Amino acid sequence: MRAIVLHAPGDIRLEHRPTPAAGPGEVLLRVASVGVCGSDLPRMLVKGSWKMPLITGHEFSGHIHALGEGVTGWDVGELTAIAPLLPCNQCIECKTGNFSRCRDYDYFGSRRDGAYAEYVAVPVENLIKTPQHVDPRAVAMTDPASIALHALWKAGGMRVGQVGGVVGCGPIGLFAIQWMRLMGASKVIAVDVSEEKLALAREAGADVLVLAADFAANKERADLVIEAVGLDSTINAAITLAAPGGHVTFIGIPVPDVTLSNATFQRFLRQEVSLHGSWNSFGAPFPGPQWTTTIEKFATGELKWEFMISHDLDLEELPGIFERFAAKDLHFSKVLFHP
Repeated sequence: MRAIVLHAPGDIRLEHRPTPAAGPGEVLLRVASVGVCGSDLPRMLVKGSWKMPLITGHEFSGHIHALGEGVTGWDVGELTAIAPLLPCNQCIECKTGNFSRCRDYDYFGSRRDGAYAEYVAVPVENLIKTPQHVDPRAVAMTDPASIALHALWKAGGMRVGQVGGVVGCGPIGLFAIQWMRLMGASKVIAVDVSEEKLALAREAGADVLVLAADFAANKERADLVIEAVGLDSTINAAITLAAPGGHVTFIGIPVPDVTLSNATFQRFLRQEVSLHGSWNSFGAPFPGPQWTTTIEKFATGELKWEFMISHDLDLEELPGIFERFAAKDLHFSKVLFHP
């Protein structure tokens, strides 16, 4: 099969690898669609993965190609969503249903071979039943949509009539805007460095669009803010955007160290703003209602996704696309590949 293999940061190769087999309790999936996660950029270009060489990619959908020994309740040809985390189910975090905080986990695309490939073998526990009319590209975006929902729930969710804020209007931020509206937000404020991303934020349901260059002049405040970038500037902006007594949930993963300005620290201290960390997207029963609710909203059409796809490409184009990511000469939103 064709597969994208990461040998070292920046050393990304299209190779032919043996097609895996479905072991006991597993299915062999033919990958239908796989998306680039924001975490793939530092993983594949800067930091590397847990082990290398490795087939990367973890946001994916697939059709069941073969059933392993003992697998029941699934059919060959069935479209399914896949949770990329493989929890240990032994640690205290797993035993209390906090799978995102598992202390000894495995993970497709960073710790074991993932889905930038034509086929991948998946334990049946990681499959999520999916209405068969849903577009495979939407199913491949269940992970980022679930991450946004998990982050909102970490802060207690929105109440009807509250104001939401999103700093960073990539796919996770765009899904966060939609979840806020579905939860009853009366208004959503979107902040980004890009006018093109703000246009997408308006399509997602944002009312107030703030260009980062103009942020200092912004007087709008939000009851619940999602930070989805992970830079000093966006982390400080997210706390500043919070209303007194508001909540800020951080999703963006910083690469360098983070510094809070004195003014930012004084704001969250004096205005009693609550700060929340949010990691991944999982709950109990595994993989959690974050995933099943997302798939349900894709199926009903309440959660929009197609407007944020900027690229849908053949797998062989992936190394060149990552070269453009590294050169910062590509305007993109959601990038998908069809192996």
